[in-house]
Amino acid sequence: MKTGDEYFDSQEFQELLTSYEEAVSSGQPVFMDAEELAEIADYYQMTNHQDQAEEAINLALSLAPGAIAPLTYKVHESLYYNRIDDAERYFNQITETDAPDYIYDQAEILIAKGKVQEADDLLHEQLNNVPNHERQDYIIDVAGIFQDYCIFDKAMDWMKMAEKEDTPQYKELLARTLFGLGQYKDSEKLFNELIDTNPFSTQYWNALASTQMMNRDFSSAIQSSEYAIAIDPDDPDALLSKANGLFELDNYEEALQYFERFNKIDPTDEVAHLRQGTCLINLRRIPEAIQVLSKALEMTHSVSPYMVDIYRELAFAYGANEEPEKALECLDKTDQMECDHADIEVIKGHILLANNRLEEAEGHFRQAIVTTDDPRRIFLRVIVSLYDNRFLDATYNMLKKYFQVYGEDASEGYAYMAICCYEMKHNEEFLHYLKKACETDPKECKLVLSSIFPDDIAPENYYEYITNQMKS
Repeated sequence: MKTGDEYFDSQEFQELLTSYEEAVSSGQPVFMDAEELAEIADYYQMTNHQDQAEEAINLALSLAPGAIAPLTYKVHESLYYNRIDDAERYFNQITETDAPDYIYDQAEILIAKGKVQEADDLLHEQLNNVPNHERQDYIIDVAGIFQDYCIFDKAMDWMKMAEKEDTPQYKELLARTLFGLGQYKDSEKLFNELIDTNPFSTQYWNALASTQMMNRDFSSAIQSSEYAIAIDPDDPDALLSKANGLFELDNYEEALQYFERFNKIDPTDEVAHLRQGTCLINLRRIPEAIQVLSKALEMTHSVSPYMVDIYRELAFAYGANEEPEKALECLDKTDQMECDHADIEVIKGHILLANNRLEEAEGHFRQAIVTTDDPRRIFLRVIVSLYDNRFLDATYNMLKKYFQVYGEDASEGYAYMAICCYEMKHNEEFLHYLKKACETDPKECKLVLSSIFPDDIAPENYYEYITNQMKS
């Protein structure tokens, strides 16, 4: 199985792996040292063969109980599952205390305990003992540790101490650190350079797609993920990346296909199920959406940051299925969760409005406005709900009040007023608000007004296009 890791995909390691597997399958003794067995365990772990990984690492520990390679594996495994006491217990069994990994393991345990500065101080202190010819490797290793733990400012501090290299290892580490610091364009440039040297690396293509997604260049992100899929049709990161890119472009039909392909490989990913459910809602396949979102809810832990999102989407699905009580029940589940409760009140009002329970909806809208720290945003969300539920007169009147309260220098809302005026045949007002919408918020303009303009017209040019049409 290709991993995208240069060493694991090399002929040298594959021969080592084949030798090991042949010995295990035939019941013969395995003539390998602890470090080689730890590498094999790492490979199995990377390729999601946990039982084989555990078998290889246990064999390594039985052959060399104090060896650093297998004990480092156990330290990392324990830290991954946040079992810090176990990590310290394995660390204390290491007899090769002069190996670089000994200091790295100690630092990682400190980081896992929240003692980041103490870990940084330890690693700086050890740097004084590193021979000059090993200094660069040590600095790169330390930067990699901080990057692995998403402590990108420390990773960059160490990268600045290193000598610049034109090597894939250096460039990839720098690119991922820049990505973590939000410097997506610089990160994208480096991943493009890495792809030039290794165009068949799914790892690089997927990383490039991630930088493009963060830059909201969704078309390019999709294209990058397609290159990765061409190399490996079952690459889960590439499938998920393409699905997300298509989702962001509102191509729900095709996005759904890729979320489904991803879920066949990783059926436990709650976010993929969440987005799959959202696709189904947008495609008006409501019963299927309820089924998928309910499944997402079953696999989600109570502390999951996506729990509120799942309940929200499930509520929309039940609302669309004319089951408002079930929808409200879902939203009530979020009462004790950390979220924007004013937003939840708006959604309750929206669902009730869609089911012609106007008085109850009004109560939730009022509650949202009086409890929020951002009444302007909530006011506009209520207006959008009115429009979505086709209360055009109410939408028009509320927008008039909105602009009176917040002034006509507001940056949002003009596109909704323009579409309202368009549908109500208020032609002069339509042109006035269309012009404001094009000038202040092209994104909202496209979202709201794209259905009445040709696809090849940029939203900032809608006003110019229609006035030219009127002249011709």
